[in-house]
Parts: sequence; C-alpha cells; structure tokens
Amino acid sequence: YPTDTLLPGMKLGLDRTKNLNKTLTSWASFTDPSTGSYVFSVENWKVSHGLITNMGQLDSRTGPVYSNLINITETEEEISHSLNITTNASSILILQLTHFGSLQLMEFIGVENQILFYFPKNSCDSYNKCGDNTYCNFNTSSNCTCIAGFQPGGQYAVGLTKSKQRCVRKSQLSCDEKEFKKLRNMKLPDTQYTILDTKVG
Repeated sequence: YPTDTLLPGMKLGLDRTKNLNKTLTSWASFTDPSTGSYVFSVENWKVSHGLITNMGQLDSRTGPVYSNLINITETEEEISHSLNITTNASSILILQLTHFGSLQLMEFIGVENQILFYFPKNSCDSYNKCGDNTYCNFNTSSNCTCIAGFQPGGQYAVGLTKSKQRCVRKSQLSCDEKEFKKLRNMKLPDTQYTILDTKVG
C-alpha cells in the first residue's frame, strides 16, 4: 500500500483477484505527511493510463513518455504499473507524487539524485485543456488553437470551467478528399469510451 512513493517491486493499479486498487496519494504539504488532495491511479480503460486527480476531479493524463519508462502489465488478474528491480545496489528508481500534484520519476545514484521524468510539464498537460476540434499549443498566449479547416464558433459559456470554446468546420465535409491532415506532437485521445483492438498492427 504505497503512500506518495512507488519503489521497485511495488505495484500500482488493479488487483482483480483481491479486488484492490493501489494508488499514490500526495502529502498535504512538503512537511506534512497527512493525506493531500492529489491521487495518482491506474485507470481501467481499454489501454491503461495513469491519471492524476485533484479532490476527485480529473487533472491530467500520462502520455507515451511515461508508458516507455514504466512496466505496464495488463492481464485478466491485474492491470498494474511498476518499476524494475535492479541488481545494481548503487542505483534505485522511485516514482513520487508531490504535494503540488506533479509526478516525478527519480534515479538515486549514491547520494545524488536525477529527475528522469516530470509530469505535468506545462499547461497543455491538463486533461481536456481545449474544446472540440482544437489542440493545445503552450507557445501561444491563449494555448488553444483550432485545427486546420476549423474556426472558432458554436455556443459556449465564457468563464465556466466545464464549458470550453469550440471550433467548427469552415466548410462542409467533402467525401472526395483522399488525404488525411498530419498533425505533429499530438497526444492520442483517451480510450475510456472507445472500442479498441490491440492485436491490429
């Protein structure tokens, strides 16, 4: 039962045989180890994700960098994320959820430590940061930009956190187009409500 720190050999996630869900919970502050408001959990979607919630509200979702650094196991018995146990006693990895809601993977070599992964990195890592048909670009002042072929429009309520500006088509969809628009540096959509076949290459 980890608190705010995952050590090598420990598992986060769902143990279906024991009906357990192991999560990381932040401290209340840097010096107060009582329960904080942030929780990092492994979500049981079609492809498992690491999710950070703040007081029960979804705050951010991990991406491919996290998935490449962590061992992910998805079987009938469990969905778990873990760190490798190494025989090198001079080096150890730990995954920690800080009191201000960031997830960091650290490597300790002797008395020195190095941060290998830090999440979220910027405002675009926030979950569902922008509205429909938009993408987040942290290099712009407004962050949210319509994708090619779309423009700002539609009804939305300014100032309400759950209502975001939408982008609508500039022209009607043409079925004669034979190309897809390539978008770079995009995080794939979450798989909470999708039908997914993991066997397809």
